[in-house]
Amino acid sequence: MDALHLTLYVAGDTPRSRQAMANLQRICAELLGGRAECATVDVLDSPELADAERILTTPTLVRESPSPRRRVTGDLSDAERVMTALGFTIPDR
Repeated sequence: MDALHLTLYVAGDTPRSRQAMANLQRICAELLGGRAECATVDVLDSPELADAERILTTPTLVRESPSPRRRVTGDLSDAERVMTALGFTIPDR
């Protein structure tokens, strides 16, 4: 399987951005077994990246690889919704 690369796009250091980052960290640790490489892009600092990736709302999480690319928006608090949107199933616990 290809490496798992995720990019979280946020807009500034806001409570919603911090919540999305914390939720992504939790999802990566608990549900993805820590096997994801995650990057965070602040669209206020890098508007050209947001434009190139057509990021219209934040927070937006993009599965860069493996293909196909997928995305989900919001604070990522619903782990099941995030996993489904990214094309994964929640492992048995």
